[in-house]
Amino acid sequence: MSEKNADAKKRFEQQIRFIVEIDKVKNIFRQTYLSDAKRKENDAEHSWHLALMAVLLQEHMKEKTDLTRVMTMVLIHDLVEIDAGDTYAYDTAGAATKKERETKAADRIFGLLPEDQGSSFRTLWEEFEEYRTADAKFAHLLDNFQPLLLNDASGGKSWAEHGVRKSQVCRRNEHIAETSQIVWEKMLEIMDSHIEKGNLKAD
Repeated sequence: MSEKNADAKKRFEQQIRFIVEIDKVKNIFRQTYLSDAKRKENDAEHSWHLALMAVLLQEHMKEKTDLTRVMTMVLIHDLVEIDAGDTYAYDTAGAATKKERETKAADRIFGLLPEDQGSSFRTLWEEFEEYRTADAKFAHLLDNFQPLLLNDASGGKSWAEHGVRKSQVCRRNEHIAETSQIVWEKMLEIMDSHIEKGNLKAD
């Protein structure tokens, strides 16, 4: 086998190892219920949903975004939870150790790939976490809007179970209006409707 073929085979095997490893994300369950409220969604379902939302909602963003980058970002952003586990949005204790757990997971999981691809994914993941660029802001909007839509469709089940307050939801989404006014207005509309229904606390 030539050196070129040997390098290609090594690269291919690294990619396959990563592909098989990330199958584990299908077993990481979130606190958000599916729209029918029968069970909670897993990270793979969540990421797929965000990627399709990116295609549909890009036109409503205030800033121009790169759809391919955003789709890749949302597809990989939760892979670290294979090791770190899911941290519920309103879990303050879990949030205290989240960065450390997820950074360690990123080192291992993205490190399975060939160096160029691993570095590319790691850079996108870090961009998402830093929440500064237009692409990262769009990805975060999707990551926050999707569970809110599912909370609405499932009758506010997750909010009611965790005793979530409107102030908590607003704090988590305080930058959404800067990214898309129409999405923020919809989020407020949904929150207010669930306050009326008693699923979300008003304070």
